[in-house]
Amino acid sequence: MTKRHVSLPGEAAEGLNTFVEEVDSRLSGSEDTCAVVEEVLVDLHGDRRAYERWQAGAEVSPAERVRLQGYDPCNTTLESEYYAEVETDEAFERSKHLQWLWRQFDATPMADNVAFALEFRRMLAKHLFADCGDNCRFFKRISMTYGHNIEVGDNVVVHDDVHLDDRGTLTIGDRVSISDGAHIYSHDHDVVDQTTVRNYHTTIEDDVRITHDAMVRAGVRVGRNALLAAKSVLKGRRARTPHRRGVARGVYRGQIWLGVGGRPPGEPRPQGTAPHRVRPPRRPRDVRRVRARPLPARPSTLSHTPTQKANFQVSRIRTGSYADLDLAGRVRSRVRTVTGVPLPVLHREFGLGKHRNQCSAGDT
Repeated sequence: MTKRHVSLPGEAAEGLNTFVEEVDSRLSGSEDTCAVVEEVLVDLHGDRRAYERWQAGAEVSPAERVRLQGYDPCNTTLESEYYAEVETDEAFERSKHLQWLWRQFDATPMADNVAFALEFRRMLAKHLFADCGDNCRFFKRISMTYGHNIEVGDNVVVHDDVHLDDRGTLTIGDRVSISDGAHIYSHDHDVVDQTTVRNYHTTIEDDVRITHDAMVRAGVRVGRNALLAAKSVLKGRRARTPHRRGVARGVYRGQIWLGVGGRPPGEPRPQGTAPHRVRPPRRPRDVRRVRARPLPARPSTLSHTPTQKANFQVSRIRTGSYADLDLAGRVRSRVRTVTGVPLPVLHREFGLGKHRNQCSAGDT
């Protein structure tokens, strides 16, 4: 399905462009990034009057004070700030401030205005990422570890709730589409000692599609024009030799990967590895419940005996299934017929073996 062009009214578009250009100019200038982020968030959340009153020394409640202090990224911490490698990462301080602006912008009502939000995040990505191409589209609630280790090509689309882990290095090519809920990692933990962390370079080449809720593990290279199916997990086998450390087997060009791990069809199993055994899922018991076909008009009791009526009904029941016996509207029950209708059932339901005059009113 092709998309149609949608634009804001002239006055709204002018206000949007003016605001985005102003923030872009301030972030590119010599102003302190922390101060710029604080003032932008104050205005976006509509707290300018309360903020100026607090700055002037007026009395505010403890809750209001915490809220106003939270606009300053220097008064906050992020999860990535606790990682040990941050101590030697000079770019983290600026990326933290910009990432705080990205996250808090998503908490404003304006984040749901697609035209405004896409333009604002596109501008912010050019300051936060190591490299960001043209005409990229970043939707709501995208999270990242640092931001400054991400390289993004042209015409990339990243949908809602995507996590881009750039604790290592993450490279995304042109025209890549990443669907909602996908996770792309560039670091991994040791299985035995989880405090041992290794960073890798994860690469997603041009024209790749990573679909809903899929995961790309650290160090994988996803080849050009490949597709990773929904809820799949793509992992690579890293070489043990020192000169190959960090190199992972990935998805080759034009391949479609399904499921968890494994290898694409036709690829030989690596030497020295055991075949992956998958127990087939248990099939449910194949029992069909078939309802008996409706009977035609009830036969006349003057021209049909109970035995004839029973034979007429039994012919409508399929052997080996569940069926409804509802002759004369007297008794409705489910009867298991394996090799035919059991004889006691015929006696009970149709009065077989009794004289016609001894049948109950429901049998006649």
